[in-house]
This record gives sequence, C-alpha cells and structure tokens, in this order.
Amino acid sequence: MKKIFLFFAFIFSSSLLVSQNLYTYLNNDYNYEIQKALYSNEVHFHTSIQPWRTGDIKQVVNYDSLLQLGRMNKEISKKGWQKTWNKAFNDNVVSLYKEDFWFALNPLLNFDFGQEFNENKSSYINTRGFEAKGELGKYFAFYTNFLENQGTFVNYLDENITVTKVVPGQGLVRGYGNEGYDYASSTGYISFSAKKYFNFQLGYGKNFIGDGYRSLLLSDNAFNYPFFKFNINFWNINYMVIYNQMLDINVKISPNLGYMKKYSTTHYLSWAASKRFNIGIFETIVWQGQDSTGYRGFDVAYLNPIIFLRPVEFSLGSPDNALLGINASYIVGKHNTFYGQFIIDEFKLAEWTSGDGWWGNKFGFQVGFKTYDVFKIKNLYFQTEYNEVRPYTYAHSSSIKNYGHYNAALAHPIGGNFKESVTFLKYHYKRLYFSYEFQYAQIGEDIDTLNYGRNIYLSYNTRVSDYNNYTGQGLKTSVIYNNITASFLINPSYNLNLAIGYTYRSSKNDVETLNTSFFHIGLRTSIGRHYYDF
Repeated sequence: MKKIFLFFAFIFSSSLLVSQNLYTYLNNDYNYEIQKALYSNEVHFHTSIQPWRTGDIKQVVNYDSLLQLGRMNKEISKKGWQKTWNKAFNDNVVSLYKEDFWFALNPLLNFDFGQEFNENKSSYINTRGFEAKGELGKYFAFYTNFLENQGTFVNYLDENITVTKVVPGQGLVRGYGNEGYDYASSTGYISFSAKKYFNFQLGYGKNFIGDGYRSLLLSDNAFNYPFFKFNINFWNINYMVIYNQMLDINVKISPNLGYMKKYSTTHYLSWAASKRFNIGIFETIVWQGQDSTGYRGFDVAYLNPIIFLRPVEFSLGSPDNALLGINASYIVGKHNTFYGQFIIDEFKLAEWTSGDGWWGNKFGFQVGFKTYDVFKIKNLYFQTEYNEVRPYTYAHSSSIKNYGHYNAALAHPIGGNFKESVTFLKYHYKRLYFSYEFQYAQIGEDIDTLNYGRNIYLSYNTRVSDYNNYTGQGLKTSVIYNNITASFLINPSYNLNLAIGYTYRSSKNDVETLNTSFFHIGLRTSIGRHYYDF
C-alpha cells in the first residue's frame, strides 16, 4: 500500500500545480461563522466532504474576513507587548512568513481533571504534543501533529477500553500506573493542487462524509489510517476517491509482522444541484490484505477511480465487503438545513418485501435538521438528528473484512442494531461558547455468546437467526446521555480553550444499570472530535 501511495505522490507532484491550501480541523466547535456561510442558499459548496479545504472555501465566501471575526484585537503602544498579545490570543505561537512560503508551529495539549460522583473516582487526561503546518507558494501544503497521552477514564469508557484495548479514536493503550492508560497518536498529510480542478492528498488521518453529527457512510470515529485521496472539482460536481489501508488489531500475521492489514477504495460523487440542494452517491469496497491464497495486498482491480466497484467485485467472484449509500441536504430559507443518509450493506428486494426480517437486509438511515441564528438570535445554533441501523450492518464473515478499523466502527460509534436520537443547542458570544447535548439510544446488545448484531467485529455467520431479525433485538438497552459544556476560546489559530463541563449518562437493561455523573475542567486544544456519547 505504501508503494502505491508513493507512486501516486510521484506522478502527481510532477504535474503543473497552480493553487493549494490547508484543510480545516475536523472539530467544528469553534467555526460556526464558516459553517453558517457554507450552509447558505447563496453559495454552491460540497459541505458533505470533510474536512474542508480552505482553498475551496475561499472560492465561495470571504474566508479571510470570517477568520478576522474571531480575532481579539487590542492596540498596545509597545511593539513587543503587542506581539505578545497577538501570539497569546490570535496568532500561531511560532510563525515564519515569506513571500512564497509560510510555516507555523503550535503546542497541543489537554490538561483535564474530573470527578466521577457515582463511584467517587477522580480522572485526568495529560496530553502534550505539537502541530506544524505551512504552505510552499500557492501549490503545496503540509500538516503534521503528534500527541502523547496518559489518562484515566470514567466507568463506561474504562469498560470499553478494557474490551477494545483502544481509547475511542485515539490509539492503542498500554497500562500506566494503577488504573491509567498510556497512548499516542499522530496525524500528517501533504496536499497539492494540479491545474484548476484537481487536488491530491497523501495522509495519515481521518475523513468524514456527511452533513450530520454522525455519519453512516464514513466518519472520524475510528483511529487514524494511511490514505491517498484526490478530488476533481468542476462545475457543480465534486468527485472524491480515497484509497485506504486499515488494521484489524485482533489478528496478527505473526509475532514479528504486526497486525493483519485490510484495504478499501471509496468513491463519492457530490452534486450541488442548486444552491439549496446537494446530493451525493457513495460506494466502498473492503478486502483483506492476505487470504488463504497468500498475500493479496492492494487489489489493482479496485484502483480504477472512475468505475462502479460493485460489478468489479462481482466479476472477480470475490467475498469482499461492498457498501452503497446516498447523502442529501436541502436548505430552507437562508441557513435551515435538512439532511439525511441511507446506507446499504446488503439487500434483496424479495426478502425486503416479504417482511420476514431476513438477516441480510442490512441497512441504516439518518434524518436530521440544523439551523443557525435560531429565532433570529445571533449565534444560537440548533441541531437534531435520528439514526437507525439494522442488525449485522457493517459486519462481515470475518472481522478482517468488516467496515471497521482498530477495533472501532468506521461509521457510527455504536456499530449496528440501534436507534438513536441526538440533539444539540449551542450558543456563543464573542469567545464564550456554551453547548448542551442530549442523546437517547435504544441498543440491542449481545447476550452471552449469542450474536444479535450490534458488534461489527463478530462474524455474521454466528447470527442468532436467518429470519425474524429486527432493530433492537437481543438485550434491550436504553442509553441517556446529557452533556453541558462552557468554554472560553483563548486562541482560535489552534483552538486553545479553557473548558468546564458536566456529563450524566445512564445505561439500563435487564441485567444491569450503569450510571455516570461526571464533572471536569481543563485546558485543551480542540482540533479533533472524540466520540464518548455511545
């Protein structure tokens, strides 16, 4: 896979490059002005392809002016103190700007301390790291970061980490102290644009497809992975192809060769049919890097960027995992957005119409709504979303071919066999931000060794029944999640903020009730999203 990435990097880096910019952070807690400008009936923009490239944003809105809205300007007579003020509250900590080159370096941190009241247990996160980013002319951009972490977690997260051996979305753990974990992560990419229409990105990180809080197609829930991505952006079309390499950390090739690799090719065609309506078609194929015939690696049959993958997979007679989906959004008024998704993992019309609950009718859907300046109150944001996924969706005959990476789902963090409603109310005044989240989920958990379809890492060949399957089957579990957070954005250049929050979570079924009541305060740089609401 690395050879393929390097091959493409060599071929396209020799092209005539004319424009390039960095990508925005996937964390969107502090960029509401940008979101509001893009989810507007005044522009054509492919909002479902995230993270957004700043060069694409600049083509439709005044991106630099939007960034200026976040500055905390203060005139100080002494030049040295003025520079110190800007470094502390507005600009990158270390920066170098030349005519055709710029470079910036920032610290990354998360010093968070909390108390879980139900079990009278304290917790902490101790994260140190850095990010480096820059551009060479208008053609080439680069980004990298590294994070070293130690921490302890509240009860339900601790249980999850014990089972998966991974902090959600943040890396494999080692023991630290009596009850803590040590884990690390890194991200990086190079990005370049060829001619007017092409952008290429070679990276190690995450991608997201959708307009909602969750994505049933591709989310940033799982750990980082190596990828090569290119976008063709012309007229009102954005066509994206991603070649990925992922790992199944449950399977080792040998003690010295590391974990089993799997690969995927993803195609996504986004059409901004109007300034209000956007629709996208999604398809992906997942296959294992090594099988009974030997080493397979990256299958060149899935390399073609402009072909439907399902017929190719069928023609190969392969047992690979194919998924198809659709994403759509529609803007009502100026900034009121209705959105939704539909994902098909497997489907037979005859079984669908029979209504017999055939196990292989594996699909999920999402419907949602979000709006900015609710009731004409400036900076008041509201979002509500419903997600439902059938049992055994995203699973396959073995974990090495499921739609997962690093013991986590590549789509929704719950996996399969659930119904979920999640709602947000957010407000900010200058650099003060307030957020409230309410989630209610009904999940069908597995019972003992019986596979009812939630855990995508179990083979669907171990299913409890061929028929009479329904969403929520198994151990019926209700999860209620409340979170309220207040934060002050210290520096928007790298999202440095001081935050205080309270979380209440309750998980109930016939076997146990697990309550979590958690208060925390911390100084952090919020550049990525961590999904603890599951």
